[in-house]
Amino acid sequence: MMVCEYKPGLEGIPAAESSISNVDGQKGILEYRGIQIEELAEKSTFLETAYLLIWGQLPTSEELQAFEHEIRFHRRIKYRIRDMMKCFPESGHPMDALQASAAALGLFYSRRDLHNPAYIRDAVVRLLATIPTMVAAFQLMRKGNDPVRPCDDLDYSANFLYMLSEKEPDPLAARIFDVCLILHAEHTMNASTFSARVTASTLTDPYAVVASAVGTLGGPLHGGANEEVIQMLEEIGSVANVRPYLEDCLQRKAKIMGFGHRVYKVKDPRATILQDLAQQLFAKFGSDKYYDIAIEMERVVEEKLGHKGIYPNVDFYSGLVYAKLGIPTDLFTPIFAIARVAGWLAHWKEQLAENRIFRPTQVYNGQHEIAYTAIEER
Repeated sequence: MMVCEYKPGLEGIPAAESSISNVDGQKGILEYRGIQIEELAEKSTFLETAYLLIWGQLPTSEELQAFEHEIRFHRRIKYRIRDMMKCFPESGHPMDALQASAAALGLFYSRRDLHNPAYIRDAVVRLLATIPTMVAAFQLMRKGNDPVRPCDDLDYSANFLYMLSEKEPDPLAARIFDVCLILHAEHTMNASTFSARVTASTLTDPYAVVASAVGTLGGPLHGGANEEVIQMLEEIGSVANVRPYLEDCLQRKAKIMGFGHRVYKVKDPRATILQDLAQQLFAKFGSDKYYDIAIEMERVVEEKLGHKGIYPNVDFYSGLVYAKLGIPTDLFTPIFAIARVAGWLAHWKEQLAENRIFRPTQVYNGQHEIAYTAIEER
């Protein structure tokens, strides 16, 4: 038997061949199906981007219109799922609530007719449509309020913001949120996507696939960094405190949230777009003192660590955008999940096309030929 070199975390080991997205970390390039993220952020919508990721090509006007109509039609969740969510503890994290709710969908739709294109499309539509509804519903129910029904007159992103507040959002705010979803929709073979593909390879239903990926995203080493960025900026408190704070972090070898990436060795292209979105929000709705702190933080980090390839990642500015949109901090990662469902489903569909169940090997480092000891002798 051939013995392969052990790589903790499978770092650098290809787990699949994929045509969904591509990252060039040295040049700061991110592409969805060959289209650069900057172009999609400027010209596309989240649902059009989701269609591109999942079906491999941009839709025609008729195809996009039909897809958007199906999504609107399936936004509502079954009352039994809503009643189940009412029983969740108010102190529970929204990611845990989302994982349980996504898994529960499988109880209603788990036919596992994976060779049927109609089943695949229905699952895609249902998951894209209901995940935002479940996130918004739990946010209101944990405060003791009834969830807000989806508004059929609003598009995908505007409807989500509406369900959080029961107020129709400003068009600029809705568009900026839609771009945020585009930026988070897919990012090659990260931990949650790998989890989704492993689960998909067993030929279980797509609801279990998404629930598995949500659970993986909920871990602090994957999702949640933008929450910690906001906490860091609050702790720093002022522009004058940036340099002393950073120098203390460097002395203690503490992690600086929102900086550095396993792939990017230049500024994350999504961070550049998010910074522009933040500026647009502040120009219309008022400035934010934490943005000034963030700008100074980026400048000092580049001065101190730029030579090591440490620059802002997607999480550094996204929290500032979400906070300005009035979104609670602990919903930042569930919103990441709302967007990433598109990427997870694209990988689910791709995995089904040439499926082989994942069965990695291991490097055994335990003992051999140990004699059993009777219980009375232990």
